[in-house]
Amino acid sequence: MKEWCFCVFIVDECRDYIPKEITEGYRGLAVANIGDARGRFGCMSWMIKPLHPDMRLCGPALTVQTYRADNLALHVALDMARPGDILVVDAGAIPDTGLWGGLMNHMAQLKKLGGIIVDGGVRDSLELAGDAFPVFARAVSPQGGFKSSPGSVNVPIACGGVPVLPGDLVVGDADGVVVVPSAKAEEILKKTLAVVAKEEELRERMDGGETLFSLLKLDGVPERLGMLATEKEM
Repeated sequence: MKEWCFCVFIVDECRDYIPKEITEGYRGLAVANIGDARGRFGCMSWMIKPLHPDMRLCGPALTVQTYRADNLALHVALDMARPGDILVVDAGAIPDTGLWGGLMNHMAQLKKLGGIIVDGGVRDSLELAGDAFPVFARAVSPQGGFKSSPGSVNVPIACGGVPVLPGDLVVGDADGVVVVPSAKAEEILKKTLAVVAKEEELRERMDGGETLFSLLKLDGVPERLGMLATEKEM
C-alpha cells in the first residue's frame, strides 16, 4: 500500500490590523503588567530576550514559520512586510542557526518595520545590538541559514510557547515578550491600565506606612497552607 504525504506551505498577504489608537495605547506599558492583565497568560518563554535591554517593540504580528535552519520564508516575509509590522518567527526553537543578520536588519530599518522576534537564533549580534531596530531572539549563533526550503507566512504559529495569529499585538521590553490576541486587544488594554493604576495606589499606601504583605491580603494565608513559624533555640 502506498502512503502519500502532502506538505502545504502558505503565503497569505491578507491582514487585519488592530486600530492604531489601541496599538498606541500599549506603547510604553510594561510587558509584566500586560501579562498580569491577561491572567498571567501570553508571555513567551523567558529565553526570548532583546539583544539590548533598552530595546522595545509594539505592533501587529506578521507571522513566519521557517523550515529547519532555512530562512527563505523569512526573506519572503521581509519583502512583503509593511511599516510597523513585527516579524514573529517560529524557527523551531533551534538555537544553533542564525536566521537573521545585519543585512536583513538594515533592510528592515529601511522599510520602517517595528521589530523582529525569533524563536531561534540570530547572528551579527554586536551590529544588531547597536542598531535602533528591536531584535528579540532565543539564541545567537554565527552559523548562517540556508535559502532552499519552503516555509509559511501569515499563518497561525507558536513562538516561545505561545500561539500567535497574524495581526495579533506583540509587545516586548527588557523582561521579554507578551502576545495580545487581536480580538481582545481593547479589553486587555483597559485591564492593563487598571493594573498600572492599582500598582501606583499600592506604592502610595506603602509610602504611607502600610506593608505590602497586608495590602496583598496575605495575613493568615501562610498558616492556612501549613507554614508554621518556629522559634530558634538560644
